[in-house]
Amino acid sequence: MLGVELIDWLVIIIYLVGITFIGLWAAKKVRSAASFFIGDRKFGKVMMAFFMFGSGTHSDQAVSVAAKTYRAGVSGIWYQWLWLFVTPFFWVIAPFFRRMRAVTTGDYFEVRYGRSVSGLYALMGTLPLLVAIGVMLKGSGAMVEAVSGGAISSNLAIIAMTVMFVIYGVAGGLSAAIATNFVQGLLTVVLSFLILPFALMEVGGMSGLRQSISDPDMLSLVAPGEITFFFIAIIAFNALVGWVTMPETMANCAAGKTEMEGRMGVTVGIFGKRICTIAWMLTGLCAVVMYANANLEDVDLVYGQMARDLLPKIAPGLIGLFIASMLASVMSTCDSLMVVASALFTENIYKKFFVVGKADKHYTLIGRIVSALVVFLGIFVAFNLESVVKGLEFYWMVSALMGIAFWVGLFWRRATVAGAWAATLTSLGTFLFTSTKPFGFIPWDFNAHFANKLPAFMLWEGELYLPWQMIIYLSAGFAVLVVVSLFTKRVPAENLDRFYACLRTPIGPDEPEIEPFKLPAGVEPAPRKTLIDHPDFEIPRPTMIGIVGFLAAWAVVALLIGAVYWIIG
Repeated sequence: MLGVELIDWLVIIIYLVGITFIGLWAAKKVRSAASFFIGDRKFGKVMMAFFMFGSGTHSDQAVSVAAKTYRAGVSGIWYQWLWLFVTPFFWVIAPFFRRMRAVTTGDYFEVRYGRSVSGLYALMGTLPLLVAIGVMLKGSGAMVEAVSGGAISSNLAIIAMTVMFVIYGVAGGLSAAIATNFVQGLLTVVLSFLILPFALMEVGGMSGLRQSISDPDMLSLVAPGEITFFFIAIIAFNALVGWVTMPETMANCAAGKTEMEGRMGVTVGIFGKRICTIAWMLTGLCAVVMYANANLEDVDLVYGQMARDLLPKIAPGLIGLFIASMLASVMSTCDSLMVVASALFTENIYKKFFVVGKADKHYTLIGRIVSALVVFLGIFVAFNLESVVKGLEFYWMVSALMGIAFWVGLFWRRATVAGAWAATLTSLGTFLFTSTKPFGFIPWDFNAHFANKLPAFMLWEGELYLPWQMIIYLSAGFAVLVVVSLFTKRVPAENLDRFYACLRTPIGPDEPEIEPFKLPAGVEPAPRKTLIDHPDFEIPRPTMIGIVGFLAAWAVVALLIGAVYWIIG
């Protein structure tokens, strides 16, 4: 049956029926737009950790890491481990998102810079979401095609997956996403480790793997070539700049009861993903040996091809479990991103610029309609992506463009509305200028015109090296924001006072849901305690829990890196 045995189909159907039931059950709890978009902020640490893990871990990442490892060796792990060195900073920044008392990151930009910048963010923030959904669907479609031996086409798989998660996601919003992520997070762990033990047996274990790979660079975590220390450092910095403005970050940090739920959920969930990444890398390394003479042209199919070759030999139904786990990983993220994109449009564009003052039920309906439209646009992106790896690189860069205005505005009162606009448009223009057909339909090719004029250290395989492209557009954006802000009108002091007072005031127990950046009645702002004694700087002094958690996170980072060196050595 379409390249998959009957017992495997039974496993898949049981999963689909079960997860749809859970999602529709959660839909009963949607009573307002806030319930739909942010889940009433009622989730504890365990659910938040599974939400972060489930929404942040998906099958396209296994595809991209395995594909990059198949081509570049162990260093391919950095295509997901690029976040490793910024994870400790998540512990520090997560409480700020909960203290915003906001539904979307667009609310941050509205209070800090004004409605125009909020609208700009809603447009700019939706673009990486569409790319993310497209990348996930394309990666998962490629995996289904490989597992079914080509009997199920990638495009058919994309459409089928979309229909399934749209049904419960449109009905239940973020509540459905978090409820289903608990189950789907567990299945994602299964996906990550299901193939690996059998792949290692096939190549003779780690010792056989090392003996079969003659090129020592293939077994180096940081190898000469594309993925060097320089590459890792710049990609990680770009990731830190962009993470705060990824629209899903608000939900990941602020859907919990208090700021500690957000802190624990984000940090623990992300570290869980780092462990799964090790399994993806080792699986890709096994593929180097298994397909040494096969010369696979489409490396996106490596992970799925290994499942098809290995799992049926072990036990019946494992292919079905593998596909169900893969569906879980992509559906858990796509439904979250679809709700977040819907919230951006509804709360920061439709509600503010087009239809003002309607009943809450109206905005909930619009949110559901927009959720479905966002997914259809994501499908369009998926059908036009060159590859999963290229799509992932595009997502990294687009996500960072408004991060410049976010970070500077968070700590520097002097940042202005004009500065935010100028920085965003400058970094976007620079990104487009230094790209090759950046959106597919833009015919510009930077490398064709300028690559031969650049010094050799700025090139990789005859094109502008990815880290240098990031340095160029990030430097341009930061510089323009500072210069323009120094010569343009300040944001009114009363707006800034409200903004920073809210950010430094912790969330109280059972704090009621009110408008963004507004303290509940009777709550006094926390006193201002900054590292730099200057009226224009708002860099808060770190707390003891912040310092301890930050250092503990770095210890986990060191432990994970040490574990990989031990495994491959």
